[in-house]
Amino acid sequence: MDACTTLVKAFPQKILDADHRDTDPPSPLTKAYGDPPIEVTCGVSPPAGMAQAQSQCFEVNGVGWYAKEAANGVIFTTIGRKLYLEIAVPKTYTPEANALTDVSDAVKAHNPLITPCT
Repeated sequence: MDACTTLVKAFPQKILDADHRDTDPPSPLTKAYGDPPIEVTCGVSPPAGMAQAQSQCFEVNGVGWYAKEAANGVIFTTIGRKLYLEIAVPKTYTPEANALTDVSDAVKAHNPLITPCT
């Protein structure tokens, strides 16, 4: 999980103008921003439904994502990268996908591409 720790550390101090905040419990695999929190988790399992989701892959600044609607917003998971990274963005931050532009540089630099988004 050292690769996840490096990736999470590379994330910006803000996502969608929401400041970085502490997580409870603290973990080198997670990061949170704002209130309600935008939650980042590295090292997750691929979400159910993602295997047949290649047509649902969308790209933001060179990073492929799978989006799943949740009760309180959208959960985005990287596609085609070595590590599965999840970003849960509450509806408060609509349009939720805008959060992905703030993290794409860190993902590209620290999470190697295996398969491009198609």
